[in-house]
Amino acid sequence: MTSYYRIMAGPKSAYVNLCHEQGCIGGDQNISNDLTGHLPDDFPEFNKHFIPVYLAANPDRSKIAAGAACGRLHTICKGMQVGDVGLCYDGNGHYFVGEVTSEYYFEPGNILPHRRKVNWYSHCIDREDMSPGLKSSAGSAGTLTNLTKHVDELVALLEGKAPHALSHSDETVEDPTVFALETHLEEFLVANWRQTELGRNYRIYESDGETIGQQFQTDTGPLDILAISNDGKELLVVELKRGRASDSVIGQVQRYMGYVQAELAEPHQTVRGLIIALEDDLRIRRALSVTSNIEFYRYKVMFELIKD
Repeated sequence: MTSYYRIMAGPKSAYVNLCHEQGCIGGDQNISNDLTGHLPDDFPEFNKHFIPVYLAANPDRSKIAAGAACGRLHTICKGMQVGDVGLCYDGNGHYFVGEVTSEYYFEPGNILPHRRKVNWYSHCIDREDMSPGLKSSAGSAGTLTNLTKHVDELVALLEGKAPHALSHSDETVEDPTVFALETHLEEFLVANWRQTELGRNYRIYESDGETIGQQFQTDTGPLDILAISNDGKELLVVELKRGRASDSVIGQVQRYMGYVQAELAEPHQTVRGLIIALEDDLRIRRALSVTSNIEFYRYKVMFELIKD
């Protein structure tokens, strides 16, 4: 299956035109080593070797920042497969779109030296043609965002169809409004974090002004949101239920917490977990009643029309 990624070509996509002209995408992350022969399929193995390299070059950064940087670099250099599709924002309301056509190669001394060749398509995707959900995902602050969950819409846009022209063939959805909320909850929560109760005591993890705590890569998959307390003493793993089985969500958040505790937390930091769902869930409450470091939240969206 073809995967789709939104990639920032350098800080704030400053080198997007260079990548477009040279037919490539690339990364830097302050790692000057040639990665040829050092790109295992398993990204945790890559991180284990290169996080110390990154921290040596960037002694002021945290292990979380190092883990995120190395994870992104591995995805660009190895995780993306030949045939996958990348989108790069041009800063003027459009996304360049192209297909990855080569394995990793190294361009020492050049901007974004860790590269993949890309065959850029002749046409772009207009940001204004995107649905709100895709627009939010594609506009996230991180260097790399997996957009594959929007594959149907992306394919349609590349074929010249607008979102309103897409047919909704999934007739098993009982409540389309709830389905939409669950699908776009993560983007909504990230965008409105400061206005939530969580925003009083935690902030989504950032590095150099870039949000890296959304879809943070771990060795058991990407966790939804990684936040840190305002005093820096606690890391918070946030997982959205999104209609999954209760036992699956609890197990997943525990695995993510285990990874954060073992690989990312500093000696002075503790790790807590949080599960968010639309509806109350007795199974989750029963399981968490014997756990002291995971909490359960329900969310409620209020919508009001006011006639002037």
